[in-house]
Amino acid sequence: MPKMKTKSGAKKRFKITATGKVRGAYAFKSHNLRKRSQKMKRQARGTFILSAADARTAKTMLPYA
Repeated sequence: MPKMKTKSGAKKRFKITATGKVRGAYAFKSHNLRKRSQKMKRQARGTFILSAADARTAKTMLPYA
C-alpha cells in the first residue's frame, strides 16, 4: 500500500494536541478589522479546539498526525 499524502493546506492550519484533539486558529482576522468589535478581535487572538465534526474532517486530511 503506498503512503497517503497529507493535504498541505491542512498541515499549515491545524495541529494535533497530545490528547488527540485538533487545534486551529480563529477566522476573520486577516483584513477589514475596523468593522470587527474589539471584543471579537480580543477573543480570536489565540487558537481553539475544533468541534468533533470538524476535527474528524481535519484528521482525514492529516493521515499521519
